[in-house]
Amino acid sequence: MNPIELEWQHLKKDELASKTFEDELDLAYAVIDGIERRGEKGNYSTQRVRFNSNSSS
Repeated sequence: MNPIELEWQHLKKDELASKTFEDELDLAYAVIDGIERRGEKGNYSTQRVRFNSNSSS
């Protein structure tokens, strides 16, 4: 399994399970918070990056 798939599996099981969300924005914030919590627990840093959707290739 790819490392990101394993991390996503843990995020769903440990941070998001049994929670409901009003909309996709609430879900997005819950994912961000869950990643940060997992980073703190695992003693590794996390960093958000913003993709530029306006660039053309």
